[in-house]
Amino acid sequence: MTKPVIGFIGLGLMGGNMVENLQKRGFEPVVMDLNKEAVDAVVARGATAASSAKELAEASDIIMLCLTTSNVVEKLVYGDDGILAGIKEGAVLVDFGTSIPASTRKIGADLAKKGAGMVDAPLGRTPAHAKDGLLNIMASGDKETFEKVKPVLEQQGENVFYLGALGAGHTTKLINNFMGMTTVCAMSQAFAVADRAGVDRQQLFDIMSTGPSSSPFMNFCKNYAVDGVSDLGFSIANANKDLGYFLEMVNDLGTQAPIAEGTSKGLQDAVAADMGNGNVPEIFDYYLKLAK
Repeated sequence: MTKPVIGFIGLGLMGGNMVENLQKRGFEPVVMDLNKEAVDAVVARGATAASSAKELAEASDIIMLCLTTSNVVEKLVYGDDGILAGIKEGAVLVDFGTSIPASTRKIGADLAKKGAGMVDAPLGRTPAHAKDGLLNIMASGDKETFEKVKPVLEQQGENVFYLGALGAGHTTKLINNFMGMTTVCAMSQAFAVADRAGVDRQQLFDIMSTGPSSSPFMNFCKNYAVDGVSDLGFSIANANKDLGYFLEMVNDLGTQAPIAEGTSKGLQDAVAADMGNGNVPEIFDYYLKLAK
């Protein structure tokens, strides 16, 4: 079978590695990014650069987005030279980013009016996994639309989960990130309180890690708070964004999430303290200095 033409917007660390993986598997994508060097790197391997999202959509069977926020996604979809203006009937838009489910469903409805489909497919694992096609992909959307893009998703992810109606992928990712970032913030604060109380951080870890609190996230926190190694590649600013999205989703559902509000407050305060570029376990430094 002829490979579908893939348009890919967003060549950051994750997106750039995803495109490299696709190119190793014989795809010749059409790409777009504000970073000219990132575009030049994939063009040198055989990709084609597009000058607008509309041009990219016109040339593509599957359009993939790996972007930072729902606001950026909406601008690329709804702009005068945007995806909606150029997408072909039968084409599919795949959003790999972490977006607000209500926004995803709105975009999906507008694409459907043009005979196009949408799959939200947020990602788990790291850019290193992306380069080797070993991501976890949480996909949702119309089942027929999902089946259309599934063969390509399976070349990008070791585990491709189908979660149901459009928006379920982004919902699941936000819940997952709420849990993960709350765990990191709680453990980082535990280390900070132990330090203030004169309890050795290594001893605290040795005790807690032998019980049910043990987790990979605890190890990331220990690596920073005890060993000074910041090796969880997810920034405080990104975590802050995701918790904000989670709370917006919770509000849309007509309920409350007081635990998430506490996590969000800590992340917001750390960003305000100019710590946004640091990895999430570095919030330990914020908690360590926190006074009454």
